[in-house]
Amino acid sequence: MYSSVTTGDPGGDGTRLGGIVLPGLVNAHSHAFHRLLRGRTQALGGDFWLWRQHMYEVAEALTPESYESLATAVFMEMAMAGVTAVGEFHYIHHQMGGVPYADRNEMGHALITAARRAGIRISLLDAGYFTAGFNDEPLSPVQTRFSDQGASVWLDRVAELRAEYEGEADVVVGLAPHSVRAVPEAVLVKVADRIATGTPLHIHVSEQPAENRDCLEATTLTPTALLDRVGLLGPDTTLVHATHVTGSDIEHIAGAGAGVCYCATTERDLADGIGPAAELASAGVPLCVGSDSHAVIDLFEEARGIELHTRLSTGRRGVFAPHELVDAATVTGSASLGFPTGGLAEGSPADFIVIDPDSPRLAGLTEEAALDLTVFAATSADVRDVFVAGRRIVTDGVHHGWGDAKSAFEASVLPFQTL
Repeated sequence: MYSSVTTGDPGGDGTRLGGIVLPGLVNAHSHAFHRLLRGRTQALGGDFWLWRQHMYEVAEALTPESYESLATAVFMEMAMAGVTAVGEFHYIHHQMGGVPYADRNEMGHALITAARRAGIRISLLDAGYFTAGFNDEPLSPVQTRFSDQGASVWLDRVAELRAEYEGEADVVVGLAPHSVRAVPEAVLVKVADRIATGTPLHIHVSEQPAENRDCLEATTLTPTALLDRVGLLGPDTTLVHATHVTGSDIEHIAGAGAGVCYCATTERDLADGIGPAAELASAGVPLCVGSDSHAVIDLFEEARGIELHTRLSTGRRGVFAPHELVDAATVTGSASLGFPTGGLAEGSPADFIVIDPDSPRLAGLTEEAALDLTVFAATSADVRDVFVAGRRIVTDGVHHGWGDAKSAFEASVLPFQTL
């Protein structure tokens, strides 16, 4: 925690950081194993649904050991990009066929261990996954890895995991019904009955028009309206993507005090579309950001993507002020993951980053223009130093454990060279 925060030169024997200091960036939506697909699906054409088939090929091959190595490297890459906390939307739980490991939370432990090796905080958002689509469509063979044998089994397993990390400052365990197509309404009702106030709940919503169409056909409701009906819209709820929500949906979201996580680089990469960020913000809906599939890991790009995508869809500039985009990448993300918020303020976790003011992208920096220039021109490559809980984990742009993690990651990529 910060004991005090002052501006200007430090007094006494204080060490001058010598750069632009921002709160640690918060990656509110991540699927660590998707990183293996970077650069391997770009030329294949198709749409989200074709990309998903290749993602399943990766999911089929992961083991607890390979997942921990992979996630360690991914989380270190995040740290070097200025990320100090991640929301890991975790849905590979079991062996093929849905057979649990001896420790049925082994894959979750692997991700938490990876985050700790990288030195960042993790909100493990444990996903429920029960059907391949509406009307109880049966799971495909690879999807059985994602699924528990019933809602109570899933919720009990997550409760066990949460109890193991109770009171840990660097770990939060939340719930993540994967989507309304993968979690039937009856299960959503059970989640609403059992979830404790203050527990983060994240869910993919309206990422694709097909999801809206199928949900309307099966339930006569949009995905957002369905969540509202079962009682799962509230201040602890974050809707991921919300790319194709309706005006009525926005009223539901705002009225419930729920938030939305935008993942601009993934939505762009997968041709998902441009969401109504301006309308959501105008209604008072808090926005945060995530790198999701990790086509790139750059939270500056995610944050300004909110504004730049809005420019494309509205024909207007300056809908979001730079400080609002910084908030989306920091304090709002922390709140969505169940971590303390406050940014650079006394009593807040001492998570902060230092941006290199001598970066070519920031040439011509003045104090008056520092925030605007950083938000709209800086990249992850400009992050020089990263501190979590006051401990430096990145120095001069390099994570202290990156060498070993990079080698392990490169070995994990080899089986997927032919994708």
